Amino acid sequence: MKYDVIVIGSGPGGYPAAIRSAQLGKKVAIVERESLGGICLNWGCIPTKALLKSAQVFEYINHSEDYGINVSGVKADFNGMVKRSRDVANGMSKGIQFLMKKNKIDVIMGVGKLQRGKKVEVKDEANKTTTYDADHIILATGGRAKQLPNLPIDGEKIIGYRKAMTLEKKPKKMVVVGGGAIGVEFAYFYNAIGTEVTLVEYLEQGLVPREDKDVSKELTKVFKKKGINILANTAVESVNTSGKGCVVTTKNNKTGAVEEIKCDVVLSAVGVSPNTENIGLETLGIKTDRGLVSVDKYYQTNIPGIYAIGDIVAGAALAHVATAEGIICAEKIAGHHPEPLDYNNIPSCTYCVPEVASVGYTEAQAKEQGYKIKVGKFPFSASGKASAAGAKEGFVKVIFDEKYGELLGAHMVGYNVTEMIAEVVAARKLETTGLEIVKTVHPHPTMSEAVMEAAAAAYGEVIHL
Repeated sequence: MKYDVIVIGSGPGGYPAAIRSAQLGKKVAIVERESLGGICLNWGCIPTKALLKSAQVFEYINHSEDYGINVSGVKADFNGMVKRSRDVANGMSKGIQFLMKKNKIDVIMGVGKLQRGKKVEVKDEANKTTTYDADHIILATGGRAKQLPNLPIDGEKIIGYRKAMTLEKKPKKMVVVGGGAIGVEFAYFYNAIGTEVTLVEYLEQGLVPREDKDVSKELTKVFKKKGINILANTAVESVNTSGKGCVVTTKNNKTGAVEEIKCDVVLSAVGVSPNTENIGLETLGIKTDRGLVSVDKYYQTNIPGIYAIGDIVAGAALAHVATAEGIICAEKIAGHHPEPLDYNNIPSCTYCVPEVASVGYTEAQAKEQGYKIKVGKFPFSASGKASAAGAKEGFVKVIFDEKYGELLGAHMVGYNVTEMIAEVVAARKLETTGLEIVKTVHPHPTMSEAVMEAAAAAYGEVIHL
């Protein structure tokens, strides 16, 4: 069968690319080997947020006396939390099925592989292969948990994020390797429900090492208060799984100090590897760079008619990035003239408690770029809404170019900040200046007032500090 567009992979890059192509009048098919929605909907973004919400509710109940409510006999139903998470993910996947039907997109279940002449060979569960033709093929095969040589995932004692969402029972002790978003979120979740957690990060900054240093320091302070043991600037030398549990041997990069940590399970959260193997790249001679598919600003590879988006191309491995790339790619294929994606205006969010959100340059990066800067910071301890909500931890920090008032970056840690960051992303897109943010009236009382107050602090006009 012949299609205008075939998309391989139905994650947050693939299915929006398919839908946008269909909206633009193309005959579209999408190939998926497992479940519609890909990793994000089934094993990533959505089910992890369901688990984190369960942990947050459990924390609320345990601190109900702080809100004048007395509750007793509360315990975490770990299996119930896991079931709710899976139910949420399954519901979302069914929603994608509906969208495919609504947009008249053919869903082909199986493993897709490129063949010469703009063909896609699909092998189904019964090992039957069928070949499809297309004028345009979009690769959106996503990523998987990265494995380190000294930390091989066995699915039982050394696990990845998928297994961490479906463990049969709550571990008493866990070591999380990796202080990025995945590691931090699972460290928060398991600590909240009573697991003794140690988090090991190779980089000196420790938690969320790619965020602004002030954010990392604040989150580290809060996590330590929660009882999470954090070993920054530390390497995992080995993991002995020969006994009943695990023995993790770590070494401090600075002092050389060696420590052994006993635990039930080790979660490897050291990043994402692209799914570029066995999809036919070599067959067509598609160029790659350090394991990622090389593309132009509209995601075309060196082979005309073949495109790649999402985790298999350069850029942040984030669902919303893949979605934006997929839509731009589909519009370009349809003959439109979309604006290329501005990778310096991509929000980053981490959904632990307190949440972390950022966009643009950190303070250090802005200085490295040669800017003379104005920095404003507003702590949530001075926010009326934060006090009323019982969520006074964290702050909003904004960075402006001193000469023109350009909003270079914003960094937030606190309650609900992942919902607040879009304001700053939109402001940067519209080239809003610092003084314009100061003069933008924000509703009171809200957490979002902190954005206005932080901007005002940068210009010496802050009212509530």
